[in-house]
Amino acid sequence: MTTRYAGPIREAAVHAHDLIARGFAEDAWLAGVLDRCPPELFDINLYDYDEEGQVSLRTGARGRLSGAELLEAIKAGRLWVNLRSVEMACPDLWSAAMGEFRRIQSAYPGLKAVTNAGQLILSSPKARVPYHFDAAGVVLFHLRGRKRIFVYPGDEAHLSEGDMEQVVARQTTEELPYRRAFEADAAVIDLEPGQALTWPLYAPHRVENLDRFCVSLSMDFQTWPTRWRNGALYTNAVLRSRGGRPRPTDAMAAPELAARWAASLALKRVGGLKNRIAGFQRDFEPELGVEDGAGALRA
Repeated sequence: MTTRYAGPIREAAVHAHDLIARGFAEDAWLAGVLDRCPPELFDINLYDYDEEGQVSLRTGARGRLSGAELLEAIKAGRLWVNLRSVEMACPDLWSAAMGEFRRIQSAYPGLKAVTNAGQLILSSPKARVPYHFDAAGVVLFHLRGRKRIFVYPGDEAHLSEGDMEQVVARQTTEELPYRRAFEADAAVIDLEPGQALTWPLYAPHRVENLDRFCVSLSMDFQTWPTRWRNGALYTNAVLRSRGGRPRPTDAMAAPELAARWAASLALKRVGGLKNRIAGFQRDFEPELGVEDGAGALRA
């Protein structure tokens, strides 16, 4: 797959995992996680699409449903629920997943993660995740339901550096400008429970559930090259916001990327760019028996 970010993972590939046999996809375990997870770790989204596939986002609050009720609202609605910091909230799942990650990592000579973080994703049967990219490597461990993942080239035509800068600097969410013409360039993978998917670093992608309630663990990982590049992207975003015209990161060798990363640490300490997505307005909270599973916010 064409990408200007060379790395050990050259194309989308499917791997086996054994997390399902340990009970991490069962309703009782999931309801317990939803009960004990702090509200601040929940991302609850509704994605709406126009005829051209362009997305608009509505964000939800955790609300007052019990874990079992919230699980039923997800199954019956059109919700995408992301539980962040799995490494802290679900240590049993995290320990098992890290063992699986180390095995998958060994399949890619030269791949060395220096940090890992996880998100447990519970999504409605008809949920779709829009065209976006992750500023990290990803292993998607699929636990329940069926997903179709579309992975696109990571070149300038599909993923501009300007858009990358805005996402890394938290000036906008991860969603990217999308054109239907991109579909001709996509690798399409149907993911079944017990399978894990890897794809090239930074590759744009989108996800469709295939009419079933889905559960996945998305494990992000950073390598030193991705940390350097993300830092360089942040520094470039600051320079651009001040009228500069910084060199693109794919024109930089490792020493320059590392220097820009070091600069980003200093810029973040002094508030180089204000985080524009930290205070998203909440539009709804999950509710049983209402359209899309999205009810009115309650005080």
